[in-house]
Amino acid sequence: MSDDPQTNGTPTGAPKKRMNLRTPELTKLVQEQVESHYRSPVVEYLSHTKSSLSANGLTVKLAKAFGFCYGVERAINLAYASTKAYAGHNIYLLGEIIHNPEVNDQLRDMGIKQLKETRGVYDLDGLTEEDVVIVPAFGAEVKVLHRLKEIGCYQVDTTCGDVMSVWRRVRQYRDRGTTSIIHGKAWHEETKATVSQAVSDKGGTHYLVVFTLAETDYVCDYIRKGGNKEEFLKKFEGAYSLGFDPDQHLVSVGVANQTTMMKNETEEVQRRFEQAMADRYGRENLDQHFRKADTICGATQERQDALSDMLGHEKMNLLLVVGGYNSSNTSHLAEMGEAVLPTYFIKNSDKLISTTEISHYDQHKQQEVITHNWLPEGNVVVGITAGASCPNNLLEETIHRLYEFRGVNVESLLPADYREIVGLAPATEHAGH
Repeated sequence: MSDDPQTNGTPTGAPKKRMNLRTPELTKLVQEQVESHYRSPVVEYLSHTKSSLSANGLTVKLAKAFGFCYGVERAINLAYASTKAYAGHNIYLLGEIIHNPEVNDQLRDMGIKQLKETRGVYDLDGLTEEDVVIVPAFGAEVKVLHRLKEIGCYQVDTTCGDVMSVWRRVRQYRDRGTTSIIHGKAWHEETKATVSQAVSDKGGTHYLVVFTLAETDYVCDYIRKGGNKEEFLKKFEGAYSLGFDPDQHLVSVGVANQTTMMKNETEEVQRRFEQAMADRYGRENLDQHFRKADTICGATQERQDALSDMLGHEKMNLLLVVGGYNSSNTSHLAEMGEAVLPTYFIKNSDKLISTTEISHYDQHKQQEVITHNWLPEGNVVVGITAGASCPNNLLEETIHRLYEFRGVNVESLLPADYREIVGLAPATEHAGH
């Protein structure tokens, strides 16, 4: 995967000039701008020292791994660089660069226009070969990439390397004539891009997306003993390839996944499909009917493992999960927390309305709700984590808000030498208690 925009031919086949988005000068400018928007001295201190903050009865602990991953940082850096390297051009973004509203708002403020989907289709007809299109970290469907190439516009491809690894895997399944079973959300941008890689322009190759273990069991039962084809197709409408027939196309399957799913759940999906194929065709014939791969994003797994460790070993009264509500990896962190202790999924610190009210996202109701008396009085320990698309400044603002409730300014809790190094004012100017 290149850090430069892809060099696509114009409609006449003439090569486009290749723009280097990784020159030392440009990298320095981008780094400074990104840090000015997203850097957090408080979060950096807690992360590097593996420590917590305590004052006036409130203790805040961060998970050991949280926030921006390499793929997200790379995508943002390339988007920022495009505004400098392609100054004077119209710059467009396919949907959202990542699933975080603050980051996407920042890019719009920098002049990057968002191309939105209407009924699953991007309107690309107004683009010209002088325009620039940023492909987001989730990637894009093959038909969209082909259309951009036909137009001949400049592309800045920020597709995550882990996503591209999944693409390679499903293409292997496709080339073997194996149906790709994708554990993921059929409506998610990444999964839509992945399934487009699983089918051939010539036809004859297929995919099926399963989201839950209940859906997995339904398909596995169908593999073992057949069933009502019309019922099957209605149940999975919108989640399978054109011409998919469960009676024909579940004979040989390969399991992959949306990279941000829960690893233990994807492994269970794999195990259940493997067992179903063994039951139907015999374990001695399994190689002819079943394939699997570990395609969970490493950063996603690292954040899930860190939260699991935190939930298992740290005494906490509640957990705050910070990030975009449409972020798959963040939503899974919230699910993990909810299974253990009071957990509040918030977009930013504005959602901490007061010590008695918090506005947070209820994944079951698919909407924000208000919870009262969420923050206990007296001694309280609050755990905080964030998905791979959440910048550190949003975590710092959340920590600031929590301590404001106790009359404390966070900077006053940091060591004097650290405050001096990062350019914070002396504690006497910051202490709020």
